[in-house]
Amino acid sequence: MKRLIHVNRLIIVLGLSMFAFSASADMVEHAQREQVAGIDVVTYHTDVKDVVVVVGALPAGDAFAGAGNAAIPTLTSMMLDRGTRKLDQFAIARQLESVGAEISFGAGPQSLEVRAKFLKKDLPLVIGLIADELRTPAFSAVEFNKAKQQFIGGVESSLQNTGARAQEAFARAVFAPGDPNRPHTLEEFIAAAKLATLDEVKAFHANNYGPAHFTLVVVGDVSMDTARPEISKAFAGWSGGHDYLTAAPAVAMQGPNEIKIPLADKTSVSVLLGQSTGLRHKDPDSLALQVGTAILGRGFTGRLMATVRDKEGLTYDIGAGIIDDTLVGGAWHLSASFAPSLLSKGVAASRRELQSWWQNGVADKELAQRKRGIVGGYQVGLSTTGGLASTILATIQRGYDLNWLDAYPKAVDALTVGEVNAAIKAHLDPSKMVLVEAGSLSAAK
Repeated sequence: MKRLIHVNRLIIVLGLSMFAFSASADMVEHAQREQVAGIDVVTYHTDVKDVVVVVGALPAGDAFAGAGNAAIPTLTSMMLDRGTRKLDQFAIARQLESVGAEISFGAGPQSLEVRAKFLKKDLPLVIGLIADELRTPAFSAVEFNKAKQQFIGGVESSLQNTGARAQEAFARAVFAPGDPNRPHTLEEFIAAAKLATLDEVKAFHANNYGPAHFTLVVVGDVSMDTARPEISKAFAGWSGGHDYLTAAPAVAMQGPNEIKIPLADKTSVSVLLGQSTGLRHKDPDSLALQVGTAILGRGFTGRLMATVRDKEGLTYDIGAGIIDDTLVGGAWHLSASFAPSLLSKGVAASRRELQSWWQNGVADKELAQRKRGIVGGYQVGLSTTGGLASTILATIQRGYDLNWLDAYPKAVDALTVGEVNAAIKAHLDPSKMVLVEAGSLSAAK
């Protein structure tokens, strides 16, 4: 349930060590990509001494529950670090703590994700543990019951979270049934978790976990020559796995136009206003729409912040972005948080700025400024081992060749005002957008 909650996901700050990045350097020259034990492996050597970061993903997220129990994919991910057939969870923890290493797993809408950080000398240990946890979880009945209770507790807490409730309602409104991006309701997740069985978890693991379409990115003081033998040894003989779900309904939903979710005694109302776009990240017009959206609502220099927050003082939190477009068509939304007493004014101001942006487009000067900011932010994001590893993984999942790492800044710089404004008009329509409000609506004005 990546979009709403992370009941089993550790928040790890990766890549604190910096390495030198040059915008003129060809990044792809530092990357190596091979099939190792059936896994798509990418290594990227940096100047960070001794530190290595691993990120990986395989198709085993919530969407793979299909018509079965909705909680099973996340519950399966929660069982991975609770012991294997060889080592119990305490033995694994001791081994990791003794060398200062970290490993975590988490299930999202489509992916099971793994993240790790460790020292170069501990590569064999960490790769071995990752493989053991992915391949042969212990599936203890006692730990399964604990996982169920933690899962249920996490979802129940989200029932009173205005942001989670708004996100849930928005995604269910703009993504049609059968779309991999369409989540179950929180109540459905709770009911499913209560009925979930360990046999279902074991069956899901057997049917969905494997090297097929598993991508593993290894970044830092490492090379393919050092990573290959360890990965090959740890994952030898593993089989199975499925491709990501990429078929989405031809016609996306766009309604109802307004959804109100009353939650008592909340200090703010979470607001989402938007629609599905049908665009994947790699599709034509996608980059132009992303850049245009950044002009409207990314950071303190976006129009929304400059007007609705700074000039009118209606909120501390407002922006716009594109979500869930990695594998299938995503959605565009304006997001904000308003005090109940300022809700009506805040929504009206947001709609006004959205309409002006959509109707009149962006100007040459602000496009030039935003291009510089986007390219600069991209380069800064690549200045940590964790940021670089995540960018490489996202690039592959979005269907790009690794050359895109170098091509992206050039593609941004080449965009014209005409292309950006045409993309905005072609893929968005404020009159068809869904408005979701979650919070203390009885106190709203």
